[in-house]
Amino acid sequence: MENRLRRQFKREPALGERAYLLGEEFRRSYDWLKSRLWRKVGCPFVAEDLSSEAFVQLAEVPDIRAIREPRALLTTISQRLVFDFWRRRDLEQAYLRELAYAPEAVACSEQETHEMVQLLIEIDRRLSGLPEKVQQAFMYSQLDGMTYAEIASLLDVSVSMVGQYMTKALKHLMNVSP
Repeated sequence: MENRLRRQFKREPALGERAYLLGEEFRRSYDWLKSRLWRKVGCPFVAEDLSSEAFVQLAEVPDIRAIREPRALLTTISQRLVFDFWRRRDLEQAYLRELAYAPEAVACSEQETHEMVQLLIEIDRRLSGLPEKVQQAFMYSQLDGMTYAEIASLLDVSVSMVGQYMTKALKHLMNVSP
């Protein structure tokens, strides 16, 4: 059967061979990757989601045949996905902790909470790549409602430096694609 499939790829090499190679790698490595991720994240369902996403990203590689070590690439992709998962989880837990301290009059519905967590995750994603103090200044200002003077004291910088941090963060946010 494999020989028949290979002959077919000679007629339709672009799609057929690509699909075949991805399918073979999926069969060879999916359970291995899922098991590996399960040990890292501690949940079989999250491990399955992350494994699937890793293969989606592998499928987006333009030239599948050029990948010499698919498991090494899958490991790299999955490590980034695990890191992103942990960041999202930490952001969500921090938001929920803060929400627990809010008076009942300010309490949010589950939908509002979900939307707020998604917004925080998106802000965090868009701020990535900026220096830590720039990110902190932006978060203190926008989420905690702190004044530039309070932020300057907390970050041990001048008020004008906080202004520069905010300008840099806002410019960066405007230029980052969604």
